Order: sequence, then structure tokens, then C-alpha cells
Amino acid sequence: MTGKPLLSPDEFVGLEGITHLCTGGEAPWLKCQDEVYEAFGNLKSGSAKGRASVFERSEACRRKVGQLWEVPAGRISFVAAAAEGMNWLARGLDWRAGDNVVTTTLEFPSVAYAWKNLRAQGVEVRMVSHRDFRVYEEDLLAAVDGRTRVLAVSQVSFYTGQNLDIERLSAVRQQDVLLAVDATHASGVLQVPAAATDLCVSSSYKWMLATHGTASCYLSEKAEEQTAVTCYGWHNLDVWPAQQAERHAEVAIKPMPEKMEPGNRAMVVVLFLDRALDVLLEIGKERIENHARNLSEQVGEGLQKLGYRVISPQDRGGRSGNTCFLIEDTSGLQERLAQNQVLVWGDFGRMRVSGHLYNSSIDIEHFLEVLAEVG
Repeated sequence: MTGKPLLSPDEFVGLEGITHLCTGGEAPWLKCQDEVYEAFGNLKSGSAKGRASVFERSEACRRKVGQLWEVPAGRISFVAAAAEGMNWLARGLDWRAGDNVVTTTLEFPSVAYAWKNLRAQGVEVRMVSHRDFRVYEEDLLAAVDGRTRVLAVSQVSFYTGQNLDIERLSAVRQQDVLLAVDATHASGVLQVPAAATDLCVSSSYKWMLATHGTASCYLSEKAEEQTAVTCYGWHNLDVWPAQQAERHAEVAIKPMPEKMEPGNRAMVVVLFLDRALDVLLEIGKERIENHARNLSEQVGEGLQKLGYRVISPQDRGGRSGNTCFLIEDTSGLQERLAQNQVLVWGDFGRMRVSGHLYNSSIDIEHFLEVLAEVG
């Protein structure tokens, strides 16, 4: 049994009387973010000095993302969304006809379709099929050949909750293939081996406990060397103080992390992320990972006893915070559960149950009891 939550549900907005098991869709809001918003408002009104303070706090957030992912902070940029990370490679690599990208048929659209425009250049997108809802690392590796430029995957599947072995997949980097990983369903709940990737990006509004508008993105030195910048602005070009007020015919591009940030970051969202990272890092990523996998195991066992088909992996390494099962009437079941104050996320013929640090074994027991009544 998992026992008590790692963080009381009382620390979140709107969870009184609610069994919230849908962080995989949208996380609840931390009450402490009210203080962040008030502080941001004061700084926003503080002219140049206030803006400088906001920038200082955003740099602190960058360092915390590096700490969470165990990579240098100087290789972390803040982009608008996780989709932008994948598109950075799609736009910037020197593609040639006959090149290919390897991904999976169960991928999230922003990973699977970031390469859509490349088909016109003769670039093949190879979609490796799942086997009974599991994507096997050996199948992905087998699809890679001498013309593969990028292997693009989510660390954790949005559909099944499967956690891929990123360390194993990183073997493709020895073949001069870039490994691009969307860690949106991993970062904040599982350990993210960003150093084993060439690009690792994560949204902030799910397991990271912040909100929409900013995604943290790691870029390796190898990927930086191979990828041209395709979007320019005042922030990623060496215009100030080098050029002062007048523009020149040529201008140098700044290195990472500014290279991927052509304009201002979504500053208030970065500050929200910074505060959420304080919470996550204080509790500890290993504790959160073990807690979530224990919850996932309890969910999976309970669902099987009720006769549902669980499509999430049963081995601990393959587990994540998401446990998914098949059901045709997802919207109907989701609504019936919500009427009983149990929040889960269902679409596309499967229901996703997500346990995070504010959940406990009692939440899971309650979910299973209500499901047995209304399912």
C-alpha cells in the first residue's frame, strides 16, 4: 500500500471532497501559486528593475529544470510548447531525399507529425507499430538504418502510460542518429534521463504542476551543431549591446540557452514553474516516482479484478503515473465518475487513471469502489 500522499491535497485549489486522478490530462493548481502571481504583478509594475528581477527568477527556474533532469542548466531553453521542441529539429536539420524519421503509431500528434512537411522533400516517416498496445524498444531500434536522422518518441505514452527505456534507445546516438524525446508525461513524476537524449522537451501543465505557455527543452551539443536556427528575434541575436540602436547587415547568433528563445519567455508561467519545481525537488524525484508506480500497480490490479482490460505495462520499469484501460463509452463513464466526485481522463476508447504525489491508496480504493458501481 502507498499510504499517505506525499503532499496534502489541501495544498491544491478545489480538491475538497474530490478524488483527482487526472494529472495526465490537467494537474490541479497549487495554492502557493497565488503568492507567485502577486509577486509577479508587483515586479511587472516595477519598470526596468522589476523586469530584471523577473529575469533573475527565470534563470533560477532554468537551473532547477537542469537539477531535475540532471543536465547543465545552460542547455535548457524555455519554448512555447512541447511541439516547438520537435519542430526545432524538423525545421533546422539539413534534410536530404532518402532520409527518414522513426517514431511509433501510438505517438502523440506533436511528436508523430512534427515531420509532416518533410515528406515533400523525400523524407520518410517510419511509424513502428505497437504489439498489443506495447511499443517495444527492439522494434524501434530495428527500424533505424543508415539514413535515419531522428528517432522521436514520448518517454511515457499518452495513450497507454508505457514508460520507454530511453537509456536503451540512446544507443542510436552512436549511429549519428538524434534521439528526440517528449517527456511531458514523465517529467515531474518519473526520472527523466535527458542526458541520454539530444532533445528532451516537456510541457509544464501536467506532472510539473505549473500551467500552459512554457515547455522546458534540453538540447545536446551535438544537436545544436547540426541544427540551424530558423526563428530570430532580439533575444537570440547579439544585438545588444553590440549594435546599440542601429542594425547592421550581419548579426551573430547567441549560443544556448538563448539560441532557442528568439523573444521574451512566458515569464509568469516560468515563475509558476519555478515555484512548482521547488515543491517537486523538495519531496524528491525518487520518492515521487516510487509513490506513483505503487499507485499505478494498485490501480492495475484493481481494474483487472473488476474485469477491465488494462493496456498499461505490468512490469515496474514500464509503469508510469498513468494506468489505462479499454472501454468504449469513455465520455459516459468519465461523466458518471465525475458525478461521484471522481475525476479521470478518457478518450479514444481508453480511460486514463493518473496518480500523483497528492494521491494515496485511499483515493485508489475509492475510485475502484465507485467504478464498480457506475461502470
